[in-house]
Amino acid sequence: MLNKRPDDIKASEITDKQVYLNRRLFMRGAALAATTVATGLLYRNLNPPPAETPKGEKLADFAKPTSEALGEGFTVNEKLTPLEDITNYNNFYEFSTDKGSVASESKGFLTRPWTVSVEGLVHKPRTFDLDELLSFPLEERVYRLRCVEGWSMVIPWVGFPLAKLLEKVEPTEQARYVAFQTLHDPKRMPNQRTGVLDWPYVEGLRLDEAKHPLTILATGLYGETLPPQDGAPIRLVVPWKYGFKSIKSIVKIQLVANEPPTTWNIQAPNEYGFYSNVNPSVPHPRWSQARERRIGEFRMRETLMFNGYAEQVAHLY
Repeated sequence: MLNKRPDDIKASEITDKQVYLNRRLFMRGAALAATTVATGLLYRNLNPPPAETPKGEKLADFAKPTSEALGEGFTVNEKLTPLEDITNYNNFYEFSTDKGSVASESKGFLTRPWTVSVEGLVHKPRTFDLDELLSFPLEERVYRLRCVEGWSMVIPWVGFPLAKLLEKVEPTEQARYVAFQTLHDPKRMPNQRTGVLDWPYVEGLRLDEAKHPLTILATGLYGETLPPQDGAPIRLVVPWKYGFKSIKSIVKIQLVANEPPTTWNIQAPNEYGFYSNVNPSVPHPRWSQARERRIGEFRMRETLMFNGYAEQVAHLY
């Protein structure tokens, strides 16, 4: 198992001196972007959520956090972000570059049939269909989500450790990294017809990061299956990293020997490193990462090192 130590990781990789947000598009509201006023209570006023919150299928069998979960990082004692906000304030460029439009643009997105191939440097390559993925023992994980743009949420995900899936395929000794790929289908994801990013969206983790107990594949939130705008039917969640690392609508997982390419590093290599760990001490070139605005709150709050998961993951770096 490869462990890259602090002396051979660049500071820009550890936090990514990250996205400058559109990130070509966040700039279309430059005045808003500079102060993150498109979040919090003003977000609600400017972009009121639809009256009807999308309904998924109920997930009947999943384990709730145990009494030890708080110390393990599997839950937090913080107010949950309302479902209406989680499902109506989304970065998912495959559908739209406008956060408030993703829900409407993804309406009707079909997630069956769906398969995820797991291949590369493994002894037992395999393709899993959605029912097989949903048959893994599911558990609720209440995680903070910190976007590089300076806003955050607290989300009750339902899913299973990525490590459990990797056990099924048995990585070889040569495997050092895990590469992920989102569905590429412009008919179903219409914004893939544009050149806003190089498609398909790809991401990656070191193998030890992928096997960490906090790293999960989420298939639901708030006790229901994932809605399209949040990455249905299956997505990665890595809570100590900035949100864009948690790739959505996954169709391929590949074990590789070398660091894989990642979409935002391809897009802006001077702004996006591979690691992208939340680090309030390393500012984005255009704004500080020291504070964040929790969706639904007006006041800014201090950003925590590794998004509050330092006790669980700092030893990796």
